[in-house]
Amino acid sequence: MSIVITAFARSPDGGKGLARDMRVRWALEEAGQPYEVRLVSFAALKEPAHRALHPFGQIPTYEEGGLALFETGSILLHIAERSLGLLPEDGDARARAITWIFAALSTVEPPILELANARLLEGEKPWSRERLPLVEGRVRDRLRQLSVRLGDAGWLEGAFSAGDLMMVSVLLRLKPSGLLDEFPNLAAYVARGEARPAYQRAFAAQRALYAGKPPAG
Repeated sequence: MSIVITAFARSPDGGKGLARDMRVRWALEEAGQPYEVRLVSFAALKEPAHRALHPFGQIPTYEEGGLALFETGSILLHIAERSLGLLPEDGDARARAITWIFAALSTVEPPILELANARLLEGEKPWSRERLPLVEGRVRDRLRQLSVRLGDAGWLEGAFSAGDLMMVSVLLRLKPSGLLDEFPNLAAYVARGEARPAYQRAFAAQRALYAGKPPAG
């Protein structure tokens, strides 16, 4: 059964690797699983055919035979559980790796997304200058905690896992802000993720879709 994922027909970031299909692409590349990509326009996101796959009208979705999934955490966990190398074999280590998937999405990503919204969508508001330092402070708090936990280790739980894949994907959103550079071990951690051959293949495949196209929006 072939795997089909969805991606933006025109990406808001113009192919910089931040659209969430990148996380799924990377996982499939790590797993050595071939896949096809179906491009979806912003108009099509609202239509019943896509809402049947993703009730909130977003990307990516994952289809394999009669199975249809949405939400990157769920998709990544599904891929990891059926593949070698993305989750440890030891039960306790496996549980810890899965915990980091949830931590990336539930604890680390929300303040990062709040910062992105504060800068991109609220920058012209009269209260923006007062609010922005507060939002940046919340991001720094999370980065400080993660930095302490990672320490000098290469990955969060020994060998690279799906937990690292998700965490690196989340932290990549911070690169333009400069905040990541305040924590050298986290900046190096993200760089290690980007250097993985599977990431490079996924990034090249995603970027090729948008070469020469302006960002959506």
